[in-house]
Amino acid sequence: MSFLINRRRFMQATSSAMVAGALSSASGRALAASAGELRVNFSGGNAGDAFNEAFLKPFEAETGIKVTFIKADFTSTQISMMVDTKNISADVVMLGQTYVDPLAAKGYLEEIQYSNWQKEELEALPDYAKQPNGFASYVYSANMVYNTKKFPADKPRPTSWAEFWDVEKFPGVRALVTGERGGGPWEEALLADGVPMGKLYPMDIDRVFASLDKIKPHIRKWWTTASEVLQIMRDNAADIVQSYDGRALSLIDEGAPIEINRNEAMLMTDYWCIPKGSPNSENAQKFVEFTGRADRQAAFAQLFALSPTNEHAFKTIPDNLARKLASHPDYASSSFALQSKWYNEIGPDGKSNKERLVQRWNEWILQ
Repeated sequence: MSFLINRRRFMQATSSAMVAGALSSASGRALAASAGELRVNFSGGNAGDAFNEAFLKPFEAETGIKVTFIKADFTSTQISMMVDTKNISADVVMLGQTYVDPLAAKGYLEEIQYSNWQKEELEALPDYAKQPNGFASYVYSANMVYNTKKFPADKPRPTSWAEFWDVEKFPGVRALVTGERGGGPWEEALLADGVPMGKLYPMDIDRVFASLDKIKPHIRKWWTTASEVLQIMRDNAADIVQSYDGRALSLIDEGAPIEINRNEAMLMTDYWCIPKGSPNSENAQKFVEFTGRADRQAAFAQLFALSPTNEHAFKTIPDNLARKLASHPDYASSSFALQSKWYNEIGPDGKSNKERLVQRWNEWILQ
């Protein structure tokens, strides 16, 4: 998950009427005042603080359900162990995009009951957010990001992954994400080789690595974590990189000479899921529905730069902030969504596409 952490803005926002208004708005809905409890998992830090203000507190105020905030990052193994041992420690968990389908296929996740959602909210949500066993309330993106001192506005700038690959027309130090964890620069390599955004999947793995062969000699760093690429940009260790938009935005807010290219951006997300057998599953369903509401997503986006999936949320987000978010309507035609289902498909060799990519990467990077 990519986070923009700006504590000063968060503190300003939480003390503003925005949050107070959000709470008031939430409590203005039908007060269910239902008894019971709920344990919700999300990351800690500033992201967790923002999550608490935008979602947990208003949910408690509206429903009367006592919420316990569990600050942790669960793995798919932990979720399966919870279910197998019938020791569910969180009723709602936040899971990475590629974790959901394998867990759902093994029966470890409850189905999300979208039939209980308001029609207006449901229709404002994209299909990729509404998975049978998980719901995505925010989205972020992987983008091309460049240093504006290297690529000033009055000179040509790379605007596509094909131009990122064009080291003669756009010379400069480059960095891309490593493929050792399965989430490498696969889609970007295909785009650079001329594959249209709408025809990336199923990915041609041979073509991916043929394209990577061309850029490999020009990559200074294959970065591993989002914090690492943040440091690369902060230290001016590369002129043009692949980065999560939130990390780049945090530097832009600090005044760094960084600009995000939104063309051919890959949208990524995480999902709210309910472990099978949760003792508070009914309340969990209510909470997941709550995260889909436009007013809650707008409140969260104004505290923390993760973009809403509900298009109606943009009606209340100031334009100067909205244009920093990955799912802004103006970027829809130049973005594509990562298809996690393809990563999890199992081939005749018994391996998933993600596993094949990792194996191929580990062989390729040593060549």
